[in-house]
Amino acid sequence: MKPKKWFYIGAAVLVGATAFTQVEDYHEVSKNLDIFASVYKEVNTSYVDEVQPGSLIREAIDGMLGSLDPYTNFYSESQSQDYRFQVTGTYGGIGAIINKHGENLVVSRVHEGYPAHTAGIIAGDILKKVDGKSVEGKTSSDLSDLLKGTAGTTIVITIDRPYEGVKEFTFKRAQVKVKNVPYFGMVDDKTGYIKLTGFTPDAGNEVYNAAKTLKGQGAKSIILDLRGNGGGLLHEAVNIVNVFVKKNQIVVTTKGKNQKDGEYKTLNAPLDLDIPLAVLIDKGSASASEIVSGTIQDLDRGVIIGTQSFGKGLVQTSRVLTYNTQMKITTSKYYIPSGRCIQRLDYSNKKDGHAISVADSLKRIFYTANKRKVIDGEGVNPDVVVGMDILSKIGSSLINNYLIFDYATLYRHKNDSIVSAKNFRFTDSDFEDFKRFLSDKEYSYETETERAIKQLEKEAEDEKYSSSLKASIDALKADFEKNKQADLERHKAEIMQLLESEIASRYYFDRAEIETTFDSDPDINKAISVFSSPQYTLLLKGTN
Repeated sequence: MKPKKWFYIGAAVLVGATAFTQVEDYHEVSKNLDIFASVYKEVNTSYVDEVQPGSLIREAIDGMLGSLDPYTNFYSESQSQDYRFQVTGTYGGIGAIINKHGENLVVSRVHEGYPAHTAGIIAGDILKKVDGKSVEGKTSSDLSDLLKGTAGTTIVITIDRPYEGVKEFTFKRAQVKVKNVPYFGMVDDKTGYIKLTGFTPDAGNEVYNAAKTLKGQGAKSIILDLRGNGGGLLHEAVNIVNVFVKKNQIVVTTKGKNQKDGEYKTLNAPLDLDIPLAVLIDKGSASASEIVSGTIQDLDRGVIIGTQSFGKGLVQTSRVLTYNTQMKITTSKYYIPSGRCIQRLDYSNKKDGHAISVADSLKRIFYTANKRKVIDGEGVNPDVVVGMDILSKIGSSLINNYLIFDYATLYRHKNDSIVSAKNFRFTDSDFEDFKRFLSDKEYSYETETERAIKQLEKEAEDEKYSSSLKASIDALKADFEKNKQADLERHKAEIMQLLESEIASRYYFDRAEIETTFDSDPDINKAISVFSSPQYTLLLKGTN
């Protein structure tokens, strides 16, 4: 038989096998949809109590998608506005963040220049009414629905301002666009700093303009802070890389089951190919943040500083569905210039319902442009590791019990203005005042040492040593309690930093939270140190 004939027979067999698989898949889908419809009909008609058909279906949809990965989600018609905000960073509202504080709903932040700010609402205000209706018993989510609305519509908000009393504000909602770059500025006379918190439309332009302005102000190096940035639009990640990388450079390749491989290149002339660059990451840096940091690392364009990133190498696509619903579905994995995929969890291989990390045996070594080794399957590992700054137990307690927040509210009431956020310092006398403020407040917390003492006490009782050891354990507990009372002084520097940041934000909004930490931020200080030594060049060459 001639080779050509064999080819046609082989092709026919292949096509036949493919067609058979498609028919088999269709039959399986059709069968299971029929089974589901039968179960749904039976429950709806026969269940002992009344059921809500819409809720049943929603539970089924969420359960089905939840079995895949955390990023494939369905959005009902009523949730479409929240989904648009995720994608665009834009919503119609007042420009304020409201949180539950005990039994109250309290303004925790106002965005500078938006309706709540210009109307005179400030952080610390307690929400009482919206359009004349009480918000008592409402959740933060309930209140968000009341505050959001079409730009230009009027809203009346009644608040109770601590130390001042009840006030009413009438103003109009506006289109609120949360900035991707809430802050940029000079850390010192040579180092520019850009904080990037999102990847919604125009993120690339915001970073470009920030970097351009900083260069004009004398920046000889730039820090791009991606810590805590969970990602967003893929093409904006490419645009941000493009600020520092040449045109036509491949940044991302995507590979999925039912679509052609995608290739995303930089499209524009860069701002600067040579300015030293440090990218800050942590475990909260994910997705688009990892595309930016991973690409900068793969191309040896800058130094990555901080802690290992989250490890999300999956791409989601929006799908518009019937009845004004939509979904976000994982359609592909992405690969950065070295060829690695940074996805850390394998959702196709679960144990007890939970995805497990990619096995070490399956991880592969790749190489950057300068032949430095990088590994796939575990996020982006920094070139310079800086240990995470873990908050003390007392610091966490003061935050969680809103005592830092409440003292800042009191401070703002007593002081109409402060010096610039960069220069503001919480003094020793202020700290003594803060301790007096705490004197009648509850902020209990349990340390690891206390847990160990409790465990010792339990084990002594289980092993019948409690009577002989009781005096020693009681003495240990009493001695530790004395030491714990000194925690305020022991962690004074940390607590003063928390207070500085919260107080300054009452006067200078989001940018104050950043500027007040410049001197104490270990990642920023490490970046400045790397810039000012041969280490920057040596790291990128693969020599340390």
